[in-house]
Amino acid sequence: MSKPLRDLAAFWTSLPLGPGVTVLTHDANGLAALSKPAGIRSHPNEELAGVDRHALLTAAYTLEGERYEWTPPGATAPARLWLLNRLDAATSGVILVAADAALAASIKDLFQRKRVRKIYQALVFGTPARPVELWRDWLKIERSGGHLRVGTGGGTMAETQMTVLRGGRSGASLSLLKLEPRTGRSHQLRVQCAERGLPIVGDMTYGDFAANRGFFRAGSAKRMFLHSAETSFDYEWQGQTHRFAAKAPPPEEFKLI
Repeated sequence: MSKPLRDLAAFWTSLPLGPGVTVLTHDANGLAALSKPAGIRSHPNEELAGVDRHALLTAAYTLEGERYEWTPPGATAPARLWLLNRLDAATSGVILVAADAALAASIKDLFQRKRVRKIYQALVFGTPARPVELWRDWLKIERSGGHLRVGTGGGTMAETQMTVLRGGRSGASLSLLKLEPRTGRSHQLRVQCAERGLPIVGDMTYGDFAANRGFFRAGSAKRMFLHSAETSFDYEWQGQTHRFAAKAPPPEEFKLI
């Protein structure tokens, strides 16, 4: 059962947040959106034991339960926070959490049924062929030595709606894209951008390594320029329909063009 509103208000202000992580918004049911900086993991790596100081929360994480757990100062019972989605460590922006196990399961079901709208911004090298496109690719996942890499051809279908926000002129070296994934495949946006000759700036797996070196030598922030800017959806809870929406403005370094 959800915590009383007065307890939830205190709960969100007492989270053991990781470096640079902030609470964007939360509702009366126990659902919240956090803003994660680039370089912070959604949860500790599997091989790490105990608390990860570079994760979303500086608290113990249970992979099986997909939740963080800690005991607040002066408390006799542990507090728990369920992780609802993930972002690559190099990706910044909106990430969802819940303070209630049943609510967490309900929102995860919405993700499975593609009822959650997510909007990203990406700074890429190059110029899209058209200002608006629907990207469709078959993606396959390969795992080797604990590392994940995604390629095209076979696997499962991935769809993304792309819109050019800035740049995009013929011959332009950089373009800022709005990317709205309609599916939730691992590394989907990074692979689809690279497949079209539009590698995301700073992507050290699928990107243009020479272009990245030149870009960073010019003094730009050393990060991958992919940002989860907006998440929104409607959900049913305790007999009522609720609307949830969260926005995380892109960092200053995205305003290069």
